[in-house]
Amino acid sequence: MLVKTFCAAVTGLEATTITIEVNISRGVMFHLSGMADTAVRESYDRIQVALPHVGFKVPVSNITVNLSPADIRKEGSSYDLPMAIGILAANGNLKTDNLKGYMMVGELGLDGKLKPIRAALPISILARKEHFKGLIVPRENAREAAVVNNLEVYGMNDLKEVIDFLNDPTTATPEFVDTRKEFYEQQYSFDLDYADVRGQENVKRALEVAAAGGHNIIMIGPPGSGKSMMAKRLPSILPPLSLAESLETTQIHSVAGKLGSGTSLISQRPFRSPHHTISQVGLCGGTANVQPGEVSLAHNGVLFLDELTEFSKQTLEVLRQPLEDRFITISRAKYTVQYPCSFMFVASTNPCPCGYYGDPTHTCVCTPGQIQRYMGKISGPLLDRIDIQCEISALSFDDISKSAPGEPSAAIRERVIAARAIQEERFKGIKGVHCNAQMGERMIHQFAEPDAKSLQLLRMGMERLKLSARAYNRILKVARTIADLDHSEQVESRHIAEAIGYRNLDRGDWAERGV
Repeated sequence: MLVKTFCAAVTGLEATTITIEVNISRGVMFHLSGMADTAVRESYDRIQVALPHVGFKVPVSNITVNLSPADIRKEGSSYDLPMAIGILAANGNLKTDNLKGYMMVGELGLDGKLKPIRAALPISILARKEHFKGLIVPRENAREAAVVNNLEVYGMNDLKEVIDFLNDPTTATPEFVDTRKEFYEQQYSFDLDYADVRGQENVKRALEVAAAGGHNIIMIGPPGSGKSMMAKRLPSILPPLSLAESLETTQIHSVAGKLGSGTSLISQRPFRSPHHTISQVGLCGGTANVQPGEVSLAHNGVLFLDELTEFSKQTLEVLRQPLEDRFITISRAKYTVQYPCSFMFVASTNPCPCGYYGDPTHTCVCTPGQIQRYMGKISGPLLDRIDIQCEISALSFDDISKSAPGEPSAAIRERVIAARAIQEERFKGIKGVHCNAQMGERMIHQFAEPDAKSLQLLRMGMERLKLSARAYNRILKVARTIADLDHSEQVESRHIAEAIGYRNLDRGDWAERGV
C-alpha cells in the first residue's frame, strides 16, 4: 500500500514542501531514498524502538520510503514523525483520509515522545502558503508556529496523540497566540536602563546619535570606564521593532535553534555579544549545515564586539562585506544560502596595550609605536565603516558619588524615535534606505549638504585635526542625524562641529598626543 505524508526542508530562511512516499510490500528490507543525510537515515532506528512504546509494531515487510523532490538535500531529525505516520498508515494502523490536509514535523524519542525541532516558523509560513489545513509540531514548537495566522497549529506531546488526532481530528484543539497583544506588551520591558549610568554624558550623547541614525560606533577608553555597561543598554533606546522586523528576526533565531521553549515572537531588538575567541564561521555563519552566524542573529538589532583589538584580524575582516551589503551569502558545493544581517555595529577597545593611554589617573607605559601597532589591528576598511568614534574616560570616585542618576532610557528613546520618523519620511520610496547611516554618496549630497558657513567649518576642522579623506562623508552623515535630533531642516555649523568631535581615530596625531 502506498501512502503520502508531508513535511518540509529548510534552506536558509526558505522552506520547501517534502512529500514522503511510503510503500509496504513483501520482504524484510528497509529502503530510503531522496538525498537524506545521516540524521534522516537514522530515523528508522528511532521509529523501530518508539512504535512499541505507543502500542504498535514495525511491519515485518519490505518498507520503501522516498523523500521527494529527490534533488533537495534533507537534513535533521524533523522527518521522524511524518515517516513514522507514513509507515503506520501504509500498514493500515490509522486512517489515511486526513493525511493530505496536514503537514507534520518532529523528532521522535525512543519512548515515542516528540522533541522540538528547528525552523518551526519558516515551516509554518510554508504550510499556510501551500494551503494545508493545519500543521502538527512538537508541543514546545507550538507557540512559535502558531504566530502564523489562518493556519491551524497543533502541538503534540507524543506519537500516540498524533495517531489519535489523525484518526479523529476532534480530539485536539489548535494552539492560539494573540500575536499583536503579546508583541506589543513585551516591547518596552528592559532589564537595563541608562538611568543607572551616572556621568558619562558625552558618551551617552554619542550613543543617542548612533541610535537615532543607525550609525556604527566604537568606544575607546581605559578598563573600567563603562564601555560595556553603556553598550548593553543600547537596545533600550532603539526604536521598537515593527511586526515585520520581528517576524524576520524570529525566523532567523528559529532556524538557528535559538528560540526558547514556548516562545512566540521576538519583540525586542537582539543584542549579540560574542567572545573575542569566536571563529570566522561562528561570526558569519556556515558549518556543514549552514547555520546563521552572530551577524545574522543580530539582524535588526546590535552586534557588540567588546575588546575589538583582541579579535583575530582575519575574523574582523569578514565583517566588511556584511556591514556594507547588510546580507551575507554562504556558498557550498551544491547550494548557496543567503541570510540578512542589517545590524548596528558597536565596538569597544582599550586605546593601547596597557589600556591607559590618555587616562589622567594612570600612567601609560606604551610607546607611540606600540599604540599604533595595537590600534592597527583595526584595518582602515573596517574603520571606514564606523561612523562614530568616541573617546571615554574613567570617572573618579567624586564624579560617581556626586553625580545625579542619569536620564532614563524612555526619555532618550522618544527623541530617537522622533528622529527616525523624520528619516523614514525623508527616504520614503527609496528601496533599502531607512536611516541616515544607509545613505550613499549621492544621497549625502542631496540631504546632508551643509551651508557655506558649515562647509568652511568642516574644511578648517579636517585640516586642523589632520582628519583623513574618508572622514568627510561620515561627518556629514552624522551631522544630518544630529540635525534630525534638533528638528532642523538644514545641517548647521553646530551639527558639523559635534560630528567632527566623533572622528577621534581619524586624527593624524592619535598616537602622538600627550600621554
